[in-house]
Amino acid sequence: MLSEFDIIQRYFTRPTPGAVLGVGDDAALIKPTAGMELAISTDMLVAGRHFFADTDPRMLGHKSLAVNLSDMAAMGATPRWATLALALPELLVQADEKWLEAFADGFFGLARTHQVELIGGDTTCGPLNVCVTIIGEVATGKALRRSGAKPGDDIWTSGQLGDAALALAHAQQRIALEPGEVLACLPALHMPVARVELGQRLIGLARSAIDISDGLLADLGHILECSKVAAVIEMNAIKRSAVMEKYLPQTVAINCLLAGGDDYELCFTAPRAKCGKIEDLSRELGVPLTRIGRINQGEGLVVLDAAGKPIALEARGYDHFRT
Repeated sequence: MLSEFDIIQRYFTRPTPGAVLGVGDDAALIKPTAGMELAISTDMLVAGRHFFADTDPRMLGHKSLAVNLSDMAAMGATPRWATLALALPELLVQADEKWLEAFADGFFGLARTHQVELIGGDTTCGPLNVCVTIIGEVATGKALRRSGAKPGDDIWTSGQLGDAALALAHAQQRIALEPGEVLACLPALHMPVARVELGQRLIGLARSAIDISDGLLADLGHILECSKVAAVIEMNAIKRSAVMEKYLPQTVAINCLLAGGDDYELCFTAPRAKCGKIEDLSRELGVPLTRIGRINQGEGLVVLDAAGKPIALEARGYDHFRT
């Protein structure tokens, strides 16, 4: 049977030329680039809460890093280093080393794409649990924050929303999708795309930003709270897939679009004068950027339907202790 140190050496030790000292000591050593601030974020994925226990390990390896990269994107930061803590059931390690190999392939495949180095972490025996801490860099004083939105700003989102939540709703038998529709939605749930380059390019254009992990309403709500402003968004303006459009009359689908979470797209605000440059950036990157509403004075968030009437919604977003 593999030992803890076998697992680290065989599957999670890679060269770390960007660090002073990587895996193998009591702590890693890094040296930030001059003129940069460190951006640090941690996300934990727990089997049965954030993913099904039988999720493909390669996809899980990808997603465990992608959700952290998304936090870097929301700050406009360049990801540099990561640590990984794994709790692994004893039976999983005893029965199938291929699980570890596939998980590592998914993790390091995405890490190579973004030039992220794994510089440390921990492994232990226990219920399946993945925890990643990511460290990035952003020019001093330039990080995008939640607190910068101003009345008159447009509200934008990247990509399309709701498909990940729709796939999960199908798996939980809260909605019934056709087989082809399930296949169309599953990549959003298992293989999210972190908008790292977009976040970096939004510096100087956006006033505030956040990544959509717990649902559009909840995460936009964080911007409103931190910026002490209000907002109005138009549900029909939100970009979504043909599958989502088909099921939108159903309350479950509306909740998936507005409050489902797991999108890992960016929501940001920007002055109206920046609209042309943001549209140019959308074309240049090939990433849909959609204006969905506006920031107002006051407090609260109003969602309008196609007729311009407010929508009453019970669900506002994912909460680990209320869901």
